[in-house]
Amino acid sequence: MLFDDRLATVLRSPLGGDAAARTQYRQLLDLLGSKGATPGELTAERYRALSQRADSLPPADFHRIIEAPALLGRNPALLTFLGWRRLEELSRRIPEDERSRILLEPGQRLRNPAMVAQIASGDPRPAAAAVAIARLDEDEWLDLIPRLPVMARGFLRHRRDLPPSARDLLARLGVGDMVLPQPATEVAQPAPAPAPAPAPAPVQPQGTAPMEPEERDGIRALLRRIEAFREGRRPLETGTPRLPLGDLADEGEVPAIARFDFTMGTDHRIDWADADIAPLVIGMRLGHAGPGTLAALAPAAADALLRHLPLRNKALAIDAAPAISGDWRINAEPVFAPTTGQFAGYRGRLRRPLLALSDAAPAATSDSPQDRMRQVLHELRTPVNAIQGFAEIIQQQIFGPAPNAYRALAAAIAVDAAKLLAAFEEVDRLTRLESAALDLAEGDGDMREVVAETIRRLDGVLRPRNAAIELAVSGSPFVTPLAREELLVLAWRVLATLASAMAPAEQITAKLTGDGSRIVLKCRLPAAIAAQDDRFASLPPQRSPALTAGMFGSGFSLRLARAEAESAGGSLKISERNLRLTLPTLTGAGAVHSNGIVEA
Repeated sequence: MLFDDRLATVLRSPLGGDAAARTQYRQLLDLLGSKGATPGELTAERYRALSQRADSLPPADFHRIIEAPALLGRNPALLTFLGWRRLEELSRRIPEDERSRILLEPGQRLRNPAMVAQIASGDPRPAAAAVAIARLDEDEWLDLIPRLPVMARGFLRHRRDLPPSARDLLARLGVGDMVLPQPATEVAQPAPAPAPAPAPAPVQPQGTAPMEPEERDGIRALLRRIEAFREGRRPLETGTPRLPLGDLADEGEVPAIARFDFTMGTDHRIDWADADIAPLVIGMRLGHAGPGTLAALAPAAADALLRHLPLRNKALAIDAAPAISGDWRINAEPVFAPTTGQFAGYRGRLRRPLLALSDAAPAATSDSPQDRMRQVLHELRTPVNAIQGFAEIIQQQIFGPAPNAYRALAAAIAVDAAKLLAAFEEVDRLTRLESAALDLAEGDGDMREVVAETIRRLDGVLRPRNAAIELAVSGSPFVTPLAREELLVLAWRVLATLASAMAPAEQITAKLTGDGSRIVLKCRLPAAIAAQDDRFASLPPQRSPALTAGMFGSGFSLRLARAEAESAGGSLKISERNLRLTLPTLTGAGAVHSNGIVEA
């Protein structure tokens, strides 16, 4: 055999149906991933840069420059590039959980560091499976770990067979080992099978003159030829920028970033940005919110992105370095190749949203207590998100079977982490409301309907204790300038806080009145809240109540409700025995008569 044509044979096969696609995915993983690293091989970063340039080629030129030399066996480097490209195409077609299951099948081998890096930079489940089954030597691990995304490094904490030097490197990168100890009755897992000897290099076909160094490096030659079709564009290096080991950023010198221009490739990763922010965002992928997503779009915007539609003033939340974390607005237009009409990515701008600031509440500066609190919350969310993600991995047995006791503990940890994240959201909401950095959604929510619905929901908890909240309504109208969803949250926060403090057989009356200009909800305080010196103190409950509006106690919930009411133009006040919530009435448009007179 003068030439190993197995990869070319697979690539010549059509994709076919779903079963054929999965079979071809397995074949490519075996052919591309089972071979060890070779000098000058294709890397994940180089592949992404080359793939973006190849996307701009017309189909005829793509076949002439890449496909034909690769499939005819003239250039092994191009054949590898074509195999990676087909594997990426199949990854977009096969669901994430299916790819993870294929990777974890018995006998699957992954000994190529570049392939591990490529899979680890994608979706979370296949990334976790790839780092779980990778069989690399010590030098390969030391070279690969700094180039892995942060999420993939975290998955490595579950590996028990890493060399000590690799564990030390993970520790230096801030990745600790939090794997639960094996139970005493656990059967020892067999050591991984040693990697077989590397296959001999392909024999040069007889009658063929040895290739010159530049001819052997097909990727370099291909880059030069593609550049002829990409005039005016500089080659872009993608990947996830990282600080060198031991090099810590000085947070005090991070400039405030209000906006920047960018371009995205067909994989929705940022491949170019303004020079001052490029190291922070290049390689970041935009998409649906989920584990491992650093730049999350709203569902409607993420769907528009997948359909290659324009993005006009869409919300984007980034959870990454402090200088770029937070809320953004994205305006981007799809770009199409002028010769073929093929989708080539996006070009646009990201900017911070304009804050609606009132005169009474100045904007929070970078040195304000509100901004510092939000930074603290960001630092707390990161480890809690990681804990929740790894607990779900154990509970769902993504890495393989786990003892039922561990799965139960992992499920409890995931629930506790979700409660903590919900509490952080409440603190963040209060901070933003008190600093006038958040406006409640506008609408035409009906206060009477919302209060009646909330009391009905609470009745199921209060009736077994022979307690109740009675509703008395007088006057009209009850339409507020708030969206119904915002009004439901506010009414639940107030009434659920009162209901959670009610003693058995305690009865209170909620009086709802409207006079055309304002709406007032007046409730008598339960005895437990009335006995407190400071009703807005953020004290956790002494016991675990059957009903709660928040984990920080009734005082914090009432303080948050007060901030919400004030943001809507109303107020929440507590006297010695009563709570009084006031909201403005939505003013209707005046009627215009034929004589031009407007009647209010």
